[in-house]
Amino acid sequence: MRISATIFLTDETITPTRLARELEQRGFAGLYLPEHTHIPVDRTTPYPAGGELPPEYGRTLDPFVALGQAAAVTERLGLGTGITLVAQHDPIDLAKQIATLDHLSGGRFTLGLGFGWNVEEAADHGVEWATRRDLVRDRMALMRALWTDEPVAYEGEFGSVSASFAYPKPVQKPRAPKVNGPRTLIGGAAGPKLFAHISEYADGWMPIGGRGLSESLPRLRTVWTDAGRDTDALQVVPYAVYPSPGKLAHYAELGIEEVVVQLPPAGEAEVLRVLDEYAEYL
Repeated sequence: MRISATIFLTDETITPTRLARELEQRGFAGLYLPEHTHIPVDRTTPYPAGGELPPEYGRTLDPFVALGQAAAVTERLGLGTGITLVAQHDPIDLAKQIATLDHLSGGRFTLGLGFGWNVEEAADHGVEWATRRDLVRDRMALMRALWTDEPVAYEGEFGSVSASFAYPKPVQKPRAPKVNGPRTLIGGAAGPKLFAHISEYADGWMPIGGRGLSESLPRLRTVWTDAGRDTDALQVVPYAVYPSPGKLAHYAELGIEEVVVQLPPAGEAEVLRVLDEYAEYL
């Protein structure tokens, strides 16, 4: 089982370059970074975990800039987002960022994407909350048109692009008819809508916390195979996990091959201390 890590990198934490080097030297498989462009002060959307919103949400580094730094100082470390708020991006610009990072890193990028929880943040980007899932699906199709080897036009419900020269291309090759570009995992809670999206245009699921997989995984596998996808190709990567031997053993029994453990949004000394604790799982 591969052990990767995630952290809210901010202007007050360990730096991307220092963390990336330490992860690679210690044998961790990857680094995944979250995204929030801003947190409106007048927010009525409740924090999903309950209680007050932790301050690091409003101080998060841009994940693509930070991962670019991490790519430059490593050779093997996987690089991913957990998650990219695709609805809040111009898809043509985002396609270029993703393809560039995958190209420069030699195909090490994983696009973890999600639909968001902060209504006020999304609204400032012009996102209609009720249609955000359809918007993300549409933007993924547009980006994949730009990632094809030959110029392909795309006309969607929410956007379009003419047949264009768009380089660099992602290093990673297509895995299914609607799945070209980098490895793509969709985050979110188990449910029919989410599983339909995963089976249509992703490589797998990124369940936050990893709870309830014994019940939800069989349902996802059914939807996946009914969509004509290769049974063995489904990837499930529990995300933001606080590890224990029993928990990781349970994941292994379910056939899970990668787990993303949670690091504290802290300075260098504290983060390296936690990495030392997690070393027993490598």
